[in-house]
Amino acid sequence: MGAMFRSEEMALCQLFIQPEAAYLSVSELGETGTVQFRDLNGNVNYFQRKFVNEVRRCDELERKLRYIETEVRKDGVPIPDNLTELPRAPNPRAIIDLEAHLEKTENDILELSQNAVNLKSNYLELTELQRVLEKTKVFFTEEEVNDSITKALINEEPQNPALTVRGRLEFVGGVINRERVPAFERMLWRISRGNVFLRQSELDKPFEDPATGNQIYKTVFVAFFQGEQLKARIKKVCAGFHASLYPCPTSPTERQDMLKGVQTRLQDLNLVLNQTQDHRQRVLHNVARELPNWSIMVRKMKAIYHTMNLFNMDVSKKCLIGECWVPIADLGTVQNCLTEGSRLCGSSIPSFLNVIHTDENPPTFNRTNRFTKGFQNLIDAYGVASYREANPALYTIITFPFLFGVMFGDAGHGLIMLLFALIMVLREKKFLAEKSDDEIWNLFFGGRYIILLMGLFSIYSGFIYNDAFAKSLNIFGSSWRAKFTYNDTLYNKTLELYCHADAGHYLQTPYPLGMDPVWSLALNKIVFQNSFKMKLSIIFGVAHMIFGVCMNIINIVNFKRYSVLFLEFFPQLLFLMLLFLYLAALMFIKWVLYDASTSDEAYQPRCAPSVLITFINMMMFNKEQANIPTNCSEYMFEGQGILQTVFLYLALACIPVMLFGKPLYITYKGKNKSPGKSYSNGSASQDIELQTQETQMQTQTASTSNDAMANQHSHEGDGFGELMINQTIHTIEYVLSTVSHTASYLRLWALSLAHSQLSEVLWNRLLRMGLGADHEEYYKSALLFIFFAAWAFFTIVILVLMEGLSAFLHTLRLHWVEFMTKFYEGVGYPFQPFYFKSILDAEDAEE
Repeated sequence: MGAMFRSEEMALCQLFIQPEAAYLSVSELGETGTVQFRDLNGNVNYFQRKFVNEVRRCDELERKLRYIETEVRKDGVPIPDNLTELPRAPNPRAIIDLEAHLEKTENDILELSQNAVNLKSNYLELTELQRVLEKTKVFFTEEEVNDSITKALINEEPQNPALTVRGRLEFVGGVINRERVPAFERMLWRISRGNVFLRQSELDKPFEDPATGNQIYKTVFVAFFQGEQLKARIKKVCAGFHASLYPCPTSPTERQDMLKGVQTRLQDLNLVLNQTQDHRQRVLHNVARELPNWSIMVRKMKAIYHTMNLFNMDVSKKCLIGECWVPIADLGTVQNCLTEGSRLCGSSIPSFLNVIHTDENPPTFNRTNRFTKGFQNLIDAYGVASYREANPALYTIITFPFLFGVMFGDAGHGLIMLLFALIMVLREKKFLAEKSDDEIWNLFFGGRYIILLMGLFSIYSGFIYNDAFAKSLNIFGSSWRAKFTYNDTLYNKTLELYCHADAGHYLQTPYPLGMDPVWSLALNKIVFQNSFKMKLSIIFGVAHMIFGVCMNIINIVNFKRYSVLFLEFFPQLLFLMLLFLYLAALMFIKWVLYDASTSDEAYQPRCAPSVLITFINMMMFNKEQANIPTNCSEYMFEGQGILQTVFLYLALACIPVMLFGKPLYITYKGKNKSPGKSYSNGSASQDIELQTQETQMQTQTASTSNDAMANQHSHEGDGFGELMINQTIHTIEYVLSTVSHTASYLRLWALSLAHSQLSEVLWNRLLRMGLGADHEEYYKSALLFIFFAAWAFFTIVILVLMEGLSAFLHTLRLHWVEFMTKFYEGVGYPFQPFYFKSILDAEDAEE
């Protein structure tokens, strides 16, 4: 948790790497993910950089891998997704072997695919010819039976040879796609003026397209006609409609012999196709096992060369120079990576790094784990913290689920949420391995630990409110007793219970945990809960805001802006405490002083003044209250009026300090600032020796001090008028926000009351109908089953999901606006290291 307190210290480093060791050194850095490189060639066109040809080679390898993957998936061969260990980037010597292997694999698959397409094309043609022969046999048989004239023209020898040529019928048979048949038929009728007799028959089983593998439905046709001219026209139409024409003998014997020959060839071809497919499957299965490794290695290679293109070449062209941001705690790791890269390539000249000075704002880096990552994402969604700024995520781990639980406040619904989160937490390794594409599920799974804590705090708040599925739990008994006769309960609809008395005295011990269960039966339940929850909301809100203001101490001490401590922090804290902490204190005073069992009449419950009215009169300088009961005081204790006046004037005195203090101080410091003072950037340092850890810490501390002083004097160039305008806006915003933000915490009361009332309505209007059904036992059980199913459905959908989402969003607003704006700037930029795992995950998400 210490890493969550504020972002880690960063250092700007120069890397001096030998060209032969650059690839392996960057590969080692990519495995650790400890550096964020900067582009030193921003003014150079990308296609003119040194390693652009290597990037193109990687692009070509990726194209080959995409083709191989497409062929593998086309045949339904499974590709293993979960690798036990990711392969490392290949060394430069192995890249040539990888290229040759991928080239050979691509050519083999291309050859297999082309052979398969040719064989399938031949098989398709033979199959179509077989269908044509089978269907035309039926056509000719029908013609011989039904048309004696056609039979005479085809089979009988005519007397006049001239009439033979002119009167003999000819035909063309083939296969055409089914959807083109109507247009094909109309075109034949137009070109022949109705002199073509077309017979057709649809094929039941579809054919497979050899090129694409899609299913094609076709129709066999035979067109009868006369004349050579019409024959040429029909063939042109068939070519235009991509119809396949096949020869068909007129003699039944010849057709039968051809059909037998085609069937024999189909059997032989089918055997060859099966053997070819088996060989293709064996090849693709072997490729599929290696495909994930090849893909990861090529993507790592490409990322390495992209990174090396950010480097600059030394003047002597004997080393590559790169700049990167490195967490100071990881400087030793970076140096080890450089040393390992030089060792792997066999270079005798070591690579090294040099920490350089800079005035630039470093990136923000907060180390997280599986538990803290979700909470850090909540904060980063508002804005990434400025460098070394106090990190709200550390405190959000507790405050966020606690305020959610105050709003949700139901032990039963919290238990459902807890069980759902436990399933995700206990089986998180399995869910991580599955890599689901469902965006909603990924949101829930990413916040599983947040949901877990929200469920726990909801159960705790439910026990405090004594509310579980709109019912109270009688765990410790009740402190109230009813001593009424039968007539009292029969004729009086409202009766006042009395606290249990022991030896004539009322018990003054508080209830062990939460609320007395008897409140669930009281008619004034909502009145009591309204008062209780509203006061709790104000108390929690004031405490949360004061904590947010106190967080400024961390930033003030870290950046050494001690003038802000006296000119902004103390006035803001004093203003908030004198008014709103006093308001919260009045609630505790009222709870302690006024008691029904006291003998002092002035401290009876009827004399208890309204805290809200007392605070309003304090703000309005109104010293008299109307409608005060007799023998009662408008104040809770002696001297309260004087104390309120002092608090109010002190709070008002803080406003001029917040308004004029900082502009006057900056103006005064600007006039006394020594001329010619500047902050130089140490990036021109030529010292390239590796510093020790102590020297690095001193360097970074000096850089941080310079940044703090630069921030402190950032407005010194502005005029006093501009400073006053800026400070006036901030002062008015803070003063007004103390009121609006305090009122905003009343959403804790409003959502809690709405959730409990909605849960109670759902119980009374739905489930209670099934429990109170006056039927026979078997009817009652069936009816209860239906009502319980409806109640469970609406409980999950409305009370857990919708109400939970509403409470989550309101809790998020309380942290982003009411809490974090007191101390959090959030104008930094994240540390994005060169890390293979992040690169691969991002590319997989895009795919």
